[in-house]
Amino acid sequence: MHDLTLIIPAKKEVESLPVFLKELKNYKCKKFIVLQKEDLETKKAIKKIKNIKIVEQVNNGYGNALIKGINSVKTKYFCIINADGAMDPKYLDKMRKLCENKDFVFASRYQKPGGGSDDDTLVTLIGNYFFTFVGNFLFNLKISDILYTYILGKTSSFKNLKLKNFDFRICVEIPIKAKLQNMVYSCLPSYERNRIGGIKKVNALKDGFLILTEIIKYFLKIKKILIFNSKYVRNIKSFESNKSFL
Repeated sequence: MHDLTLIIPAKKEVESLPVFLKELKNYKCKKFIVLQKEDLETKKAIKKIKNIKIVEQVNNGYGNALIKGINSVKTKYFCIINADGAMDPKYLDKMRKLCENKDFVFASRYQKPGGGSDDDTLVTLIGNYFFTFVGNFLFNLKISDILYTYILGKTSSFKNLKLKNFDFRICVEIPIKAKLQNMVYSCLPSYERNRIGGIKKVNALKDGFLILTEIIKYFLKIKKILIFNSKYVRNIKSFESNKSFL
C-alpha cells in the first residue's frame, strides 16, 4: 500500500494517538498527522515515533483538518482514519482494492453483515439513521452511514470535490458532492471499536443542527437550479414557436 496516505486528524489525543500509531506500524503506507499548531501535548506524545509526518492545522475544525491533510497528499490514494483508534485499520487493504475502479469507498457501521459499533451511543445511533435516511431520500445517495468518515478514495477525486466546510458538516458534504458530480463509490461493512482514550469531540445537538442545515442547503440549491433550468427550457421552446412573428 505504498500508494496510500493515511490522514489522521488529531485534537488533544494524548492517550489514543501514540497507542494507535504503534498499531499502524504494521501498515506500509504514509501517515500524516494533522494537528493544531497549539496542541503541544499531542506533539510531545508522538515526537519519538518514526515514519510519520505532522501537518500543522492553522484553522480550527474537523473539516479543516481533513482538507488541510488531504491537500498535502501526493500519493494516488488517501484514507481518513481518526486518531482515537476506533476505526479498525484491518479494513484498509480491502478498501484499497475496492477503490481501484471507484472514486471512494465508504466504511459503514450499519451495513450488514459485518457492520457494527462499540463506540455508538443511543443519541449518535438515532442521529446517524436519521441523517442517512434524509440524505438518501433527498439525493438518492445509496449509502448506509452518512456521518462516518472512515473513507478511502482517490486523492484527485477528493480534491475535485472542492470542499468548503471546516467543521463536522464535511461528513455530509463529501457524499453529497460525490453524488452530484456523478462519482463512483461503494460501501463496505466495518466494525467500529471503542476509542482508546479521551473523549468525543462531537456535540450531538450543535453539530446535528449544522449537519441538517447543510443537507437542506444543498437540496434547496439543486431545486433552485432545476427550477431555473425548467424555466429556461420553457422560454426557449416559447421563443422557437414564435420565431415566425419576428
